Order: sequence, then C-alpha cells, then structure tokens
Amino acid sequence: MKKGLVIAGGVIALLAVMVWADHKFPAAGSPSSSAAAKPTDAPTVTLKDLNDKDVTIQDYKGKVVLVNFWATWCAPCKVEIPWMIEFQQKYGPRGFTLLGVSMDEEGKKAIEPFLEKERFDVDGQKLPMSYPILLGNDAIADKFGGILGLPTSMLFNRDGKKVRTIVGLVNHDDISKAIEGLL
Repeated sequence: MKKGLVIAGGVIALLAVMVWADHKFPAAGSPSSSAAAKPTDAPTVTLKDLNDKDVTIQDYKGKVVLVNFWATWCAPCKVEIPWMIEFQQKYGPRGFTLLGVSMDEEGKKAIEPFLEKERFDVDGQKLPMSYPILLGNDAIADKFGGILGLPTSMLFNRDGKKVRTIVGLVNHDDISKAIEGLL
C-alpha cells in the first residue's frame, strides 16, 4: 500500500512540476534555468562506489564530469544509458568522465544484478555500463541542489564548476556539443 501511495503522490508531484515547469523552465531535455546562470562550485559531498570506496567530484578536478542521477526502474534512464556509455567511450580519452549516481533505494541489492544482466545497444554492440556507478540518496541529491525527477544530469567543467543541469532525458546532440565545448 505504501508503494501505491508513493507512486500516486509521485504522479501528482510530477504533474504539478510539469505545470510549474511549463511556466518557469525550458522543456525537459533542454538546459534548465541553471544552464544560463553563473557556474557554481561542485558540492563537497562524498559518495560510495559499489566497492564502498569514497568518491568526490573534486577527485575528478581537471576533467569534464557529467553526473547522471538515474535508477534501475527508470524507463527514460534506460533510454539514455547507451548515450552515456557512448560519451564515456568517445570523450574519456580526452579528459571526460561520467558518474552514474543510482537513486535506487535498495542500493547495491538492486544495482549489482542490473549491471551484471543488462546490456545496452551502442552502435550495434551490446555493452554494459562502462562508467563509475555511485550510490545516491535524497540527502546526496540535495547537496547537488536537489533533483526534480529522474534522470537528472549535471555537467561540470574542468575547474569543478557546474555549468548545466538537465532535468529529464538529455538531448544527445546538445549534451554532446556541450561536452565537446568544455574539453
């Protein structure tokens, strides 16, 4: 019953956000209002990877970083995962990294079987997620300024400044150009 209430509450909240966003922000997939704002420092927050190792955004200073909040149950997240794999392959050698922050409440119990089983079509090849996966929760999301829904992606320049936030499915070509512009 609790899950049903959460889902119903989530649908109502999503509808409210959609109505509000229609008046305040660009459409999902386009840069949010923070995209035009002055770049802000990456949050000082420590996340855990799947091996319980501490990871911070500051560990990647000097690289362009795309932090992607996602979940195993999120259909739009699964749509963009092949793009994320592609970005990591294409831009990784040039100083880019993608950090996937899983918002699954069950943590590793949900993520590890998903990573072992799931393969994604990237240019005709079935590939696993090939970038670091970190464990997230609402408190961590709040340190990044909060997220309105999944997926949400945040792009950081080489100086560790957040330059763009995308709520919803990323636009492949737009985010690709944004990454290239920072490399």
